[in-house]
Amino acid sequence: MSSLTIYAGPKALERISREGVHREQFDTMVGASGGPKWFVLHGLDQYLFGDFFANSDSKLVTIGSSAGAWRMCCLATADPVAAIDRLASRYSRESYSESPTVEEITEKARLMVEYVLGPSGASEIVKNSKYKTHIVTDRCKGLSSSAGRSLQTLMLGSAAGANIVSRKTLSWFFERTVFTNAPASLPARWTDITTSAVALAENNVIDAMMATGAIPFILEAVKDIAGARPGLYWDGGITDYHFDLPFNNSDQLVLYPHFSSAVIPGWFDKRLPWRKVRDSNFDNVVLVTPSEEFTRSLPFGKIPDRQDFNNYSYEVRLDYWNKVMLESKRLAEDFAKLVQSGKGLEDIRPFADRAR
Repeated sequence: MSSLTIYAGPKALERISREGVHREQFDTMVGASGGPKWFVLHGLDQYLFGDFFANSDSKLVTIGSSAGAWRMCCLATADPVAAIDRLASRYSRESYSESPTVEEITEKARLMVEYVLGPSGASEIVKNSKYKTHIVTDRCKGLSSSAGRSLQTLMLGSAAGANIVSRKTLSWFFERTVFTNAPASLPARWTDITTSAVALAENNVIDAMMATGAIPFILEAVKDIAGARPGLYWDGGITDYHFDLPFNNSDQLVLYPHFSSAVIPGWFDKRLPWRKVRDSNFDNVVLVTPSEEFTRSLPFGKIPDRQDFNNYSYEVRLDYWNKVMLESKRLAEDFAKLVQSGKGLEDIRPFADRAR
């Protein structure tokens, strides 16, 4: 049983059918929102960060929101594998009081980010010329920039309602704000939603990482980030949950390690079955996911998610998540075989064949 199911857009499928899979094909990597769902990718991240990309001097654009952005920030540190292991260890062991407040969760999240980066991680990300890091956040507009819970609730409800009609309406409520160590590399075709770029600096890396993971009413928004326009900054997954960006604007390929075959544009689209990504945007994307058989073989027959905090005791949850991360090494092994020997190339499926 292969642990992987891989989907590729037509441009990517044609190229890897001819060439196999190798590092020099990729100039972009994507990391989606999803909280602890990313534990199922931990072993694959270790391989990608410590072998696949590390053995090349070629530059790589990384784009991430929420936990996906945290993973991409780990890649841009001086020791990416050590950083991703610190993130996995600290995140999986996080515990809270019986009825945690937003303040408690926010404080622990900030301590976790600081621990993962260590004393020099922010500087390493900012100065990294090989990995062009893009952290996606969402700045609130208008009355929604108030920190008041009632106004935030009204804003989110209004944004969700407007989004049913069109994703473009999200620009009424949010400005997608991308913090990056390479502002010039922000694709000009990100025009679906109002977008701006802010230069990463040592004094705003942690705030940007906190903002991209600031799930409304779970964590506090980050206010007035250094170098950016004044306002409240929320989870980048609101506009870019799994992304629907024009990844097809490059002659190179895009590597997208993802925890699911479902690619959902924004957070509000999760319950809109008709809202799908545009397949044309993914012409040159290689989507690497756990296979259904692999997922069913995991404890509880599923990958981790945020509800595990509520559904399981600390001991059960920690054991479950640790087993998932241990099993995730099988994804790395199968991907390495694909790279080294081409085993599995014939099983790669067209991107359009995946489930919503």
